[in-house]
Amino acid sequence: MASSIGAVTSVSAPTSFSCKATTKISSLKPFSLSLQRKSFPSLRLRSLRVSCVAKPETVDKVCEIVRKQLALPADSAVTGESKFSTLGADSLDTVEIVMGLEEAFDISVEEESAQTIATVQDAADLIEKLCESKA
Repeated sequence: MASSIGAVTSVSAPTSFSCKATTKISSLKPFSLSLQRKSFPSLRLRSLRVSCVAKPETVDKVCEIVRKQLALPADSAVTGESKFSTLGADSLDTVEIVMGLEEAFDISVEEESAQTIATVQDAADLIEKLCESKA
């Protein structure tokens, strides 16, 4: 249930979560937010991922392989930040990209690691990590 009086809005739900916000209407003035709940399970830190930045030549090679696997034009913008899904890759394309990377870099990517790859940079970082552990 929600009620609004002037600039104070209060929301309460049966899950014992309440939210109270106060704002001043004129111009941009201070805003306060008060949250009360025993725990926020969705905000728990599940894992911490530390990532090194791959060498530019590794990123460039991954970009070439992604372009080839997705049959993208040579002048298409593929960078480290490019997401496979944004480039039009579906799950099968992603598997084929990983297979191409394994062949090109002579590495083996575990399925669990492959599922964490979403961008070209993710792939390049994983390749660097696997190549270092292989040496």
